[in-house]
Amino acid sequence: MANNSNSYFNQVPQIQFEGSASTNPYAFKYYNPEEKIGGKTMEEQLRFSVAYWHTLTQDASDPFGAGTAQRPWDHFSGMDLAKARVEAAFEFIEKVQSPFFCFHDIDIAPEGSNLKETNQNIDTIVAMIKDYMKTSDVKLLWNTANMFTHQRFVSGAGTSSNAHTYAHAAAKVKKGLEVGKELGAENYVFWGGREGYESLLNTDMKLEFDNLGRFYHMALDYAKEINFDTQFLIEPKPKEPTTHQYDFDVATATSFLYQYGLQDHFKFNIEANHATLAGHTFEHELRTARISGMLGSVDANQGDPLLGWDTDEFPTDLYSATLAMYEILKNGGLGRGGLNFDAKIRRGSFKPEDLFHAHIAGMDSFAVGLKVANKMIEDKFFENIVEERYKTFNDEIGKKIVEGTTNFHELEKHAMEHGEIDHASGHLEKIKAGINQYLLRVNEL
Repeated sequence: MANNSNSYFNQVPQIQFEGSASTNPYAFKYYNPEEKIGGKTMEEQLRFSVAYWHTLTQDASDPFGAGTAQRPWDHFSGMDLAKARVEAAFEFIEKVQSPFFCFHDIDIAPEGSNLKETNQNIDTIVAMIKDYMKTSDVKLLWNTANMFTHQRFVSGAGTSSNAHTYAHAAAKVKKGLEVGKELGAENYVFWGGREGYESLLNTDMKLEFDNLGRFYHMALDYAKEINFDTQFLIEPKPKEPTTHQYDFDVATATSFLYQYGLQDHFKFNIEANHATLAGHTFEHELRTARISGMLGSVDANQGDPLLGWDTDEFPTDLYSATLAMYEILKNGGLGRGGLNFDAKIRRGSFKPEDLFHAHIAGMDSFAVGLKVANKMIEDKFFENIVEERYKTFNDEIGKKIVEGTTNFHELEKHAMEHGEIDHASGHLEKIKAGINQYLLRVNEL
């Protein structure tokens, strides 16, 4: 437990596992960090992380109203506020039993009047965080640079139309890599909040693509220069704030990485809400990254299908969590990545204790998803379905197609001679009913 002279959550005890029958709102019902699933503990499989920005810095404001969040550190300001948030962060993270946390640079320290002053503020808080980490088991999953909030990034950062902004962005990432090394970050994330365009009428897309490719290569070079052993991640998002973001989804970003020779150096940090904004399911983006060997980490949240923006809700959809954990387990886990709760409480949930209720709900949801997905893999539930559906590719002409030993002449001859095609049912409703059965039996697994 980190040394903390101040307590910001006196009313909340250490969160413990009590089982599904518990009525204690400050207890895990399904997440048992020490329980082994698939040969590893839940803590090792899920690698939960607290998002510093949503949990410690955001005030529950939205485009139509001021913040509603009530926080016990609100009476501080400036660097005093930043220091109080560090104290609160470690108390919260340890009480909720999360092994990791993540942050943007200006989450932990306020920007100064210039870059030098900003870096000095960051250095002060990083030193404080490092001291806390010495007496805590909490680790840094990843850090990143905020290159979208300040007005200097009005036209982007690594894709800005202004070379001076581009240089400022590079300086921020340089500092971010140094901070990541200092704190032992397992990953470094690039989220291009404004890396895109509003209109092609005034955009040199080729130059912006090329500059972004150069930017990533320089980041790789500097990480190597300072011996920062980290995993680089790109977090795709389709829109908001720009009309069209360059890292629209996993497939688009994969194409970019291959075009600029970066495919061996980057993986993806995939957010559920970003997937749905791109018109995909969460599991689609996870599968697309997995089959390309590029699934690195996850921002665990969900969106509201009735709203067209990034609502960043805490994940409570057990169906989605199960299908997500299936992809993660089939990936062999997340390696150096984790499940980061890039999620915020609702405006009406403004009390400090609501932060705990939200994280407990999210952690329990993914614990259920882990248990169910692991059992389905053991039973080869999906594997048997897919094998049966594609069985015609296992022999005769189908086997030749897969092995690449046929041609159009032979395929035409086969089509002429085969006659009527006998299609098997997809049984989609039966499959969904089967998933429901697993979910309803989670306490037996």
